[in-house]
Amino acid sequence: MGMLELVEKLRTDQPLVHNITNVVVTNFTANGLLALGASPVMAYAEEEVEEMAGIADALVLNIGTLSSSVVRSIILAGKAANRKGIPVVLDPVGAGATTFRTEMTATILKEIDVSIIRGNAGEIASALGEEWTMRGVDSGDGDGDRATLAVKASRQFSCIVILTGEVDVVTDGSTVYRIRNGHPIMTQVTGTGCLLSSVAAAFAAVGHEPLQSAVAAVASYGVAAEKAERHSNGPGSFCAAFLDELSRLQAVDEKAFKVEKGEA
Repeated sequence: MGMLELVEKLRTDQPLVHNITNVVVTNFTANGLLALGASPVMAYAEEEVEEMAGIADALVLNIGTLSSSVVRSIILAGKAANRKGIPVVLDPVGAGATTFRTEMTATILKEIDVSIIRGNAGEIASALGEEWTMRGVDSGDGDGDRATLAVKASRQFSCIVILTGEVDVVTDGSTVYRIRNGHPIMTQVTGTGCLLSSVAAAFAAVGHEPLQSAVAAVASYGVAAEKAERHSNGPGSFCAAFLDELSRLQAVDEKAFKVEKGEA
């Protein structure tokens, strides 16, 4: 299923994406999913997350603003999603920055079968128990081989890995895609990575080929960012323009994909 079919199906089906995400990005994530054509819901309470995951088409687990109660909700929702068989996307925000985040990421990966892990190099390395340079909840590219890191994580956790950075890497442990879409201004706006995790969940909810759906999500997201930057005057106007461009995704955008395919 190509990008045109995925976007059309997404807008027709309006998949319900259940987000347990961080409070910093809730509004941006909801608006981004709505612009794309998905139906977002933000539900965190332990009393309802199992029920909500049970009616959702995909689940996003984001540990950006972490607490013990959030972890309990994540585990409950994740297990409910596994029982239903819907895609589960983990965004291990800041894993490696503190002991708590690192330990909770390991707990989540032990308790829940995730379909996709979306993170930067430092977060993915931390999930694997490897060293990487961290600064708060952000990480630089470091000195390691990012593709090798992504492949190792994909194989260890038996899932698709989306490793974002200047060049995004998407892999299922056998095939590796390098995607060069996007724009540096995205790093000046809080939540662009978190929203991508939710966009990947929306694409996964309607796609039949998990790896291709993830590649389409990342590349189309980057194309929308490139187009938005051309119509913006800085981070503030970029946010509005970016939402507009997500709502305008269409088949012609696929020609702008800067995607390289290789083997692991």
